[in-house]
Amino acid sequence: MKLSDFDFDLPEALIATRPAQPRTAARLLVATPDRLVDGHVGDLVDWLRPGDRLVLNDTKVIPARLFGTRTRPGAAGEGVAKIEVTLLSPDVEGRWQALVKPLRKVKEGEEIVFSDTLSAWLEAKEDGQAVLRFNLTGAAFDAALDAAGQMPLPPYIAAKRAADAQDRTDYQTVFAEHTGAVAAPTASLHFDQALLDQLAAKGVQMTRVTLHVGAGTFLPVKVDDVSQHKMHAEWGQVSDAAVAEINATKEAGGRIIPVGTTALRLIESAAIAPGQIGAWVGETDIFITPGFEFNIADALMTNFHLPKSTLMMLVSALMGTDRVRQIYDHAIAQDYRFFSYGDSSLLLPHGALAAT
Repeated sequence: MKLSDFDFDLPEALIATRPAQPRTAARLLVATPDRLVDGHVGDLVDWLRPGDRLVLNDTKVIPARLFGTRTRPGAAGEGVAKIEVTLLSPDVEGRWQALVKPLRKVKEGEEIVFSDTLSAWLEAKEDGQAVLRFNLTGAAFDAALDAAGQMPLPPYIAAKRAADAQDRTDYQTVFAEHTGAVAAPTASLHFDQALLDQLAAKGVQMTRVTLHVGAGTFLPVKVDDVSQHKMHAEWGQVSDAAVAEINATKEAGGRIIPVGTTALRLIESAAIAPGQIGAWVGETDIFITPGFEFNIADALMTNFHLPKSTLMMLVSALMGTDRVRQIYDHAIAQDYRFFSYGDSSLLLPHGALAAT
């Protein structure tokens, strides 16, 4: 497989910089092997059956983007430098891997001040990234970060506008619980409590898992031979309770429908046999491309993805490369909004009952 197999031309006007309001007003393209149906996320209850199980990623996005200053007393011309930091992940010692711009402006041991209460020292530089140690830990760090940080909007949104107070709500799911993500599980952004209640009333069941989405989700594929791409790793957990719920649904003949590629990648990582999942805690770097055998997921709700991305490869594995090309051609022709704040799709590779 070549990277060019997953490319397409997207008009820039279709890149969403704000989400639909209300959340369920976003459009929903329902795709089976032989049908394409235009609707809205609020119609999801019509496409799901009693006994189906949605798998939701309950990770919580932290305000991981910080703006600060590095000061060198007495340094002519370089006394103060503005520094942008995007936190990536903590290590076992409480330090943070981070992207620092411009990295060349900060030396090891120098302090970056973000606010009256929050600062960090650069301890090391590794592979173009930095290792930072903050002056605070635990709840005090969380509070200071919440006050000083901004939501880490994807690069294609950040290039068009700065994050603001509205993104604190918009870029967080209504069921976010476990802090640790630096990118949102964006298909889940379309749900509000009213829709969740409607689905439950119909008999659609829900299971929560946790995958802390990392900034690596936005990294481009740089090799033409897709098989040579190295996936980034992300931490996830599938609890014993989630295992019992998913396995019970499988045994009863219900469909397992992850909401978002993050939830799908996690449950497929935790698969122990066709149709059976096991408990999981740890990092996954699963790379799903055409030819992959899905053990757990029967369908997928997901937004529309970037050209030549690993997520385009994932949806192509689920629906077939030619069918995904047709789905995306339709979405572009019908002016669906793309990427994190855009519209969504419900991909049903085994067909579906007609909407009721």
